Amino acid sequence: MSAGTLPRSTRAAVMHAYGEPLRIEEVPLPRELEAGALLVSIEATTLCGTDAHLWDGRLAGFIPVAMPMIHGHEMVGRVVAFGPGARLDAVGRPVAVGDRVVWSEAVCGHCHPCSVLGETVHCEHRALGFLQAADVAPYATGGLSEHVYVVPGAQRLVVDDVVEDTWAAAAGCAVKTMLRAFRQGGGVAPGSSVVVQGAGPLGLFATAYARAAGAGTVITIGGPEARLEVARAWGADHVVSVDQVVDADARVAAVMELTGGRGAELVLDLAGAPTANREGVLMCARRGAYVVVGIAGPGAEAIPMPVVMGRELRVVGSMNGDVGDLALSLEFLARHRGTFDWNLMFDAPVGLDGATGALAAMASLQTIKPVIAPAMG
Repeated sequence: MSAGTLPRSTRAAVMHAYGEPLRIEEVPLPRELEAGALLVSIEATTLCGTDAHLWDGRLAGFIPVAMPMIHGHEMVGRVVAFGPGARLDAVGRPVAVGDRVVWSEAVCGHCHPCSVLGETVHCEHRALGFLQAADVAPYATGGLSEHVYVVPGAQRLVVDDVVEDTWAAAAGCAVKTMLRAFRQGGGVAPGSSVVVQGAGPLGLFATAYARAAGAGTVITIGGPEARLEVARAWGADHVVSVDQVVDADARVAAVMELTGGRGAELVLDLAGAPTANREGVLMCARRGAYVVVGIAGPGAEAIPMPVVMGRELRVVGSMNGDVGDLALSLEFLARHRGTFDWNLMFDAPVGLDGATGALAAMASLQTIKPVIAPAMG
């Protein structure tokens, strides 16, 4: 597609103020594509807890927000046009117009974390597309838009036909973040006990992964009940409802009982609740690992360091993953599509007009994973 035939604008749902309805607007698109850039028509965007909490203001002051903004960082779309030199994906496969693609956050490739540490997730210039202001070029980089500009530093991957749109979109944050957390924690030893704190999208995918990886006992902690039902369907041997077991120490006691008094070899915080870190460390077995992914905020209870020392625990943090984790996420979803019904997580798609309601429903835990299909209107 020549520069003269590229769309000049795109329809998008735009946030102008915390908690207010998104406005459906025409947002400009760049007149020319930079070298390495793509223009993509969005097939599906799945919403994440971060989207909901950016919208309702809970993350104000923690994550910088430039308004007006277009939400959405879990998305899949079809290539409409290329900038020069954008014809291969991150693993060297050719990319053609019409191909479905997903992509990572933009990284520079030459800073110390990128080039020396080999960890692009820590890139000093890492750019999250949904934090780009919608009135500054390249304008539409978030998924609540009919067209998205994929910047040159965003590494992209062609999506296999067996991976459905919703799964591919969720791989862009929830699944890759979960996979990196397991890698940071040292993986799942055969027959070991795994505790998953949180029954949101990350926690549910983690439940499935722990089961698929050979854990002996998988315990998922969270709520509401609809989410725990998915956890059971995806392999949890036991669930602990935070709505029924409201006391943190009681939840620790429940896990200890379910693990024969030893605790779990691997515990993952995928909830970010104020008590989660203290609870999680107390749930760990001797020589176990605790992986922190959730953001508990300023009211978080302290980790009991004497327990960390006395049990010789490994406590590690984990970020949201890189393009390698994204590639493994697509493979995981494809390989286990016959074992786990991934569609249990996802709502029926709605158009951009339904995006505000979807954000509100997710913020209030009424739904697990809303789906926005911008082309629906």
